[in-house]
Amino acid sequence: MIEVKGITKVYGNKTAIEDISFTMEKGHIYGLLGPNGAGKSTTMNIMTGYITSDEGTVSVNDSDIYYNAKTVKEQIGYLPEIPPLYPEMTVREYLCFVAELKGCNKKEIKDIVEDIMEKTGVSEEADRLIKKLSKGYKQRVGFAQALLNSPEVLILDEPTAGLDPIQIKEMNDLLISIKGEHTILISSHILSEIQALCDHVFMIADGRLVFDGDIDAEGTDLEALFLERVMKSAEEISTEENKEKEAVEAEVMEEVDETTEEAEDGSDI
Repeated sequence: MIEVKGITKVYGNKTAIEDISFTMEKGHIYGLLGPNGAGKSTTMNIMTGYITSDEGTVSVNDSDIYYNAKTVKEQIGYLPEIPPLYPEMTVREYLCFVAELKGCNKKEIKDIVEDIMEKTGVSEEADRLIKKLSKGYKQRVGFAQALLNSPEVLILDEPTAGLDPIQIKEMNDLLISIKGEHTILISSHILSEIQALCDHVFMIADGRLVFDGDIDAEGTDLEALFLERVMKSAEEISTEENKEKEAVEAEVMEEVDETTEEAEDGSDI
């Protein structure tokens, strides 16, 4: 289980995310949705320990990522939007390298890598340089490295980016087949994909969690729900900004009135 409690991240005067909390259980695929700039990547980067939050905590199986960073990070497999690949390595060399970094048993690394390559459909490209692979295959290799060491939690940012329709179906079938072994979080802009894969969805808009609930592959109109929640958040933000603006304007006018009164009192004297 992974638990996110009240995480907030501020960059200068900009609040990237504010007081986000949710829980994910093993055996489920969760979707993370939000418009560009909503705070999805910041949330995932904090969950993986890549960056720290200004407030709040993240824990995996009751281990806090800040106080037990090594233990928690060993339980998380992460595929960022741009896979962390070494273009001068072959696929096999790279995966063996990552497996060693992740602490896999050295005697078992060869077999582990062969198994992962087979699962992710890159076995035929095992001895090709990564720089010569198509974008789709690079994405697969990135997913393969996230699966190494069989992590408790998989966090995947746009895992099907660059894949053709057949590859997308294969990737989705793979995710469904392994979901019983992991807790999976997927960020994607493809609503139909999230609807087909996920049991539960989190929606972020303007840095705030605006929806946390189960969805039905057949019964939920995810597009309508998404638009409703995002638009509602935008309206609330606009209302808050207008209230702040009105409060500032009222304060300025009060100061102007006081100054005018003082000036008039002085002129009478």
